Amino acid sequence: MVAVETRQRTIPYVDLAAQFAGEREELLAAIESALATGHWVGGAMVEEFEAAAARYLGARHVVSVASGTDALILALRVLDLGPNDEVITPPNSFVASTAAIHFAGGKPVFADVLPDQNIDPAAIEDAITPRTRAIMPVHLSGRIADMDAINAIAAKHKLAVIEDAAQAAGARFNGRAAGTLGTLGCYSAHPLKNLNAAGDAGFIVTDDAALAERLRRLRNNGLIDRNTVVEWGVVSRLDHIQAAVLRYRLDRLDGIVATRRNNAKIYRSALNDRAVFAPPCRPQEFNAFHTFVIQCDRRDALREHLAKQGIGTAIHYPVPIHLQPAARALGYSKGDFPVTERQAERILTLPVNQTLVRDDIEYVAETVNGFFR
Repeated sequence: MVAVETRQRTIPYVDLAAQFAGEREELLAAIESALATGHWVGGAMVEEFEAAAARYLGARHVVSVASGTDALILALRVLDLGPNDEVITPPNSFVASTAAIHFAGGKPVFADVLPDQNIDPAAIEDAITPRTRAIMPVHLSGRIADMDAINAIAAKHKLAVIEDAAQAAGARFNGRAAGTLGTLGCYSAHPLKNLNAAGDAGFIVTDDAALAERLRRLRNNGLIDRNTVVEWGVVSRLDHIQAAVLRYRLDRLDGIVATRRNNAKIYRSALNDRAVFAPPCRPQEFNAFHTFVIQCDRRDALREHLAKQGIGTAIHYPVPIHLQPAARALGYSKGDFPVTERQAERILTLPVNQTLVRDDIEYVAETVNGFFR
């Protein structure tokens, strides 16, 4: 590793201003073109983004919506869940994963995770009951869960699989894109994601034409024409400007992921693996590294040390969902998911965004190593 300067620098966890600076002229032109059409909700740009995203993912249908949370809720709604119908999901995700099950009318049931933070297929099998309707793996940090094992379990028990691919834009498993491996796949295009809008946005992926048709109806008040409502829907439409932003950035996604993967590779070479654990990637995984998460002792002290050295970090997520106040009615308690709970005390997300250069990553790694020395 090259020598790292001793002077303090500022390494932001995320730098959206730097991203915009690198695309300013082209992105503003795309936005101006979208505004000039006069179609600010729906329209040709939305259809163009959906078609381009479907081609990129290798899927038959992409249905855009207003947010990643809406994508999850609507994907679950088309399963027609009843109040006692259960959906199995991990407890270490962002709260929207579990909240979506609640708002779709089902009951969240948790299963513990593996050392790589993704849901444990064996724990899924143990959590299945006669009331289970679906499995919702979360491809946390940009690493796709073990979909071969999960799909085998789903087939055995005749369950739907809803992929929460919110963090997995650009990720693949055995050569197939995140979101195309189950019944439905749900993406977020929040500004912090690899494929990011300039505000909230999301989309749903499926090969099922009937499900896609119903999703398009549900996102638009349940209307089949201007005056006919066939079921109660919501307003969750991708606006024209966000579609223009996403269409522009979709063509750059592979480059963004390549840079993040290279940053992760530098971390793996530079970090002291006796002090920190970064889950290795298996051959069938193509990790998009939405985040680069290490696990270590003295996490909070390390985070404070990094902050003093000008390095921004995050924790995804410090309180497991089953221990959140909103989840009390589900009946879980501390100790129910020991792997998740132990990881919540040890995980720390280091900056990995595509605006960083090699020297930035090495500075962060050396600062981490120095703390443990």
